[in-house]
Amino acid sequence: MMKRRLAIAALLAAVGTAGSLAQAQQPSDDVRVMESTPAAHARIGARSSAFFVRFDRPVDHIKSTLVITQGGKVIERLHPRLESSPQVLFAAAPTLPPGDYMLHWTVVTIQGTKAVSGDIPFQVTDQQ
Repeated sequence: MMKRRLAIAALLAAVGTAGSLAQAQQPSDDVRVMESTPAAHARIGARSSAFFVRFDRPVDHIKSTLVITQGGKVIERLHPRLESSPQVLFAAAPTLPPGDYMLHWTVVTIQGTKAVSGDIPFQVTDQQ
């Protein structure tokens, strides 16, 4: 009887360990921003024209987008360069007049099919 209980306990422990290991190895569809230019809430000069967002994993450059908005209105749709690093969306934008803006990003990871998006608020000023 005692051997049977020990065998069941060992089996349950093995199944529990395998289940938690499988969960740890499954990639999450959630993508985290590691760095961006402009940084969140940054003030940039009017001459700034390079925008990038670096993520914690590779993203699909073809299916991903960068959009600059102001007050909920689209100001500029940026075209990410396909030659950039697998984790980076990089695009150039025309000169923006002073004001408050949002860099809206939408990405799909290479492994996933779920689109994840976010916003990076920034301000353009006459001074840098």
